[in-house]
Amino acid sequence: MTHIDAGAELDPVHPVPMPQRARGLTTGEVAERVARGEVNDIPVRSSRSTTEIIRANVFTRFNAIIGVLWLVMLFVAPFQDSLFGYVILANTGIGIIQELRAKKTLDSLAVIGEAKPTVRRDGRATEISTSAIVLGDLIEIGPGDKIVVDGVCAEADGLEIDESLLTGEADPVVKHHGDQVMSGSFVVAGGGAFTATKVGREAYAAQLAEEASRFTLVHSELRTGISTILKYVTWMMIPTAIGLVISQLVVKENDFKDSVARTVGGIVPMVPEGLVLLTSVAFAIGVIRLGRKQCLVQELPAIEGLARVDTVCLDKTGTLTEGGMDVTELRLIGGPDEGYVRKVLGALGESDPRPNASLQAIIDAYPDSEEWRCTESLPFSSARKYSGASFSEGDGTGSAWLLGAPDVLLPAGHPVLAATEELNHQGLRVLLLARARGDLDDPAVKEGAEAMALVAMEQRLRPDAADTLRYFADQGVHAKVISGDNAVSVGAVAGKLGLAGAHDTVDARTLPADQAGMAKALDENTVFGRVTPQQKRDMVGALQSHGHTVAMTGDGVNDVLALKDADIGVSMGSGSEATRAVAQIVLLNNSFSTLPSVVAEGRRVIGNITRVASLFLVKTVYSVLLAVLVVCFQVEYPFLPRHLTLLSTLTIGIPAFFLALAPNKERAKPQFVKRVMRYAIPGGVVAGTATFVTYVIARHYYTGSGALDAETSSATLTLFLVSMWVLAIIARPYTWWRVCLVAAMGAAFLLVLVVPWLQDFFALKLVGASMPWTAVGIAAVAAVALEFVWRWVDRRFPV
Repeated sequence: MTHIDAGAELDPVHPVPMPQRARGLTTGEVAERVARGEVNDIPVRSSRSTTEIIRANVFTRFNAIIGVLWLVMLFVAPFQDSLFGYVILANTGIGIIQELRAKKTLDSLAVIGEAKPTVRRDGRATEISTSAIVLGDLIEIGPGDKIVVDGVCAEADGLEIDESLLTGEADPVVKHHGDQVMSGSFVVAGGGAFTATKVGREAYAAQLAEEASRFTLVHSELRTGISTILKYVTWMMIPTAIGLVISQLVVKENDFKDSVARTVGGIVPMVPEGLVLLTSVAFAIGVIRLGRKQCLVQELPAIEGLARVDTVCLDKTGTLTEGGMDVTELRLIGGPDEGYVRKVLGALGESDPRPNASLQAIIDAYPDSEEWRCTESLPFSSARKYSGASFSEGDGTGSAWLLGAPDVLLPAGHPVLAATEELNHQGLRVLLLARARGDLDDPAVKEGAEAMALVAMEQRLRPDAADTLRYFADQGVHAKVISGDNAVSVGAVAGKLGLAGAHDTVDARTLPADQAGMAKALDENTVFGRVTPQQKRDMVGALQSHGHTVAMTGDGVNDVLALKDADIGVSMGSGSEATRAVAQIVLLNNSFSTLPSVVAEGRRVIGNITRVASLFLVKTVYSVLLAVLVVCFQVEYPFLPRHLTLLSTLTIGIPAFFLALAPNKERAKPQFVKRVMRYAIPGGVVAGTATFVTYVIARHYYTGSGALDAETSSATLTLFLVSMWVLAIIARPYTWWRVCLVAAMGAAFLLVLVVPWLQDFFALKLVGASMPWTAVGIAAVAAVALEFVWRWVDRRFPV
């Protein structure tokens, strides 16, 4: 079959006829434009720049507070009282290093997954990076391609472009020669080429591609919750710190340097400085772990989001099945002989320069006939569910043909549909070849089409799909298969994979149009066929209206709208450029089985951060309470900064790091702030009260010049033991390494108490036997109180 017109020439690399007017720029013209700066030089980044990472980790509100206090302590107190500043430096350094590692992983993956637009230069089609496009380049486009710069349509062959991401209008726009195309839109049907008229920052929606692929911090319940907690902490800190300063510097009239040291010792532990850092580190390490599995996380909280998902919508083709298909049967209908039908199918395959998977299977099975010439083509559209072409046959006669879904091309009740249903029940994809009676550009061309043959194709199931579906079922995540294919065929495929409810299929054309009715149908059923792209989007919205957190997977242009509206969009790496641009997660290895790893990583991050957040905030609560009690009772603050640096390191800092990175398969739960604070507040109150009681008793027990140091040591012992019990509770359920972690922290504190030079360094020395044992007894009572209070909170304030 040939399409060659007079005056056209063949590209020696890509043997597609190219008219003289469409040769594109020459190498010299490209060089001139590059020299003038007319290049599409907006960098598409997958992560923050190094400068932004350093700035975000260093210039924080709490680093500023701690930094000022640290500078004060460097001038007025011994070195060991300024240790908290060095801890902050180390923590910030760890955060920067981990995020830089994550950036390196993301940037390397982004290069692998970056789409390469095809431009014509010197008459040849060449793939280049998006940033190498210059003004005047002729860019070829086909189904699934994203328009990356503004331009004017130079060639159009049934070209339909979806501009919904720019305008909100869902209907594709048919483009003709001379029409404008806008960056940010994408091709849904047909093909063509356009000339770039605006590149770089001048292009309309120039930031869209960058923002779609950027390592952004979009809505995250975890981050929002932590920000809310920190806001309340700041409000508590300011009046408490002012009261502490006044009481220590003015009322008590102590030695100035000692008063400053104890004031700073009271303010520093109020700051949960490690919480934000640890969250960033946990996310960054999650990104690195997933990166090793060829999973590109384009938006940071996507890890968290997928862990919260309770419904995942799956597109069958490319997700449950592999992209390729094989023709298994050609069933003739009526009069034509098989040889003629094979010629028609071969010609139809050759008529589309960018065939989809179904048409590619037909191309592989039926070779083209050089005697036929295509005179008009109608590219496949997921909204229409069919494609077509008109031919001048070898004997000079003309004919027009349609190839598509039998239940769309034929009226209800047609006898051929029974045979179609039989093949669908076997899980086969079935296409109908029909002779058209009218012009292809007539919207009613399918009316009166004569059925000629059924083409049955077997879809290759992904070997990992069954295990992945089983994983979601075990985790309580509902899977909904949403496909444009015949519902019975989709159900048969899902049934082979063991999906519960797969045989109760629904034809989406029968679904209620209203959101409430659609949501009810979605809750009651699992498999949906003949779904249009707009319906996919509506289905996501309907599920969300019932309170579901929805993930959508897909790889074709018909999935773009739904991917964008879903809480989490997941695209296959082999999917269209448009789907990869709007998805938060791209599976570069095209392996559906990677999804459980993403869910597990998200659960690890959320569960562990929720766990360790309680550790940090218990410290904040007891620090504020101690400061308030000190102000009210007009006594010296019991601790120097060195004491609380030691306690924070052993009961929070080191344990939190290990706990935050540990495996955690617990399902993510909502209401982060409530879950954390309902433990932190009673835990902090118990710890602070027990510590102050010990301190007050010690003040009456000890007298003389070294009394304050002895009182501080007793109070420190109580606070350490209570904090260790908090750690022991949070570390549950116990594993061997968690028991070892808690034991190691206890042994480290014991070492400080028995080694003379460590006693002197941290100013900790237990005097006598009665008061230390009293401190232990008070801590034991507080531990029992903690157990009782937290269990009561669980019953009284369930989440």
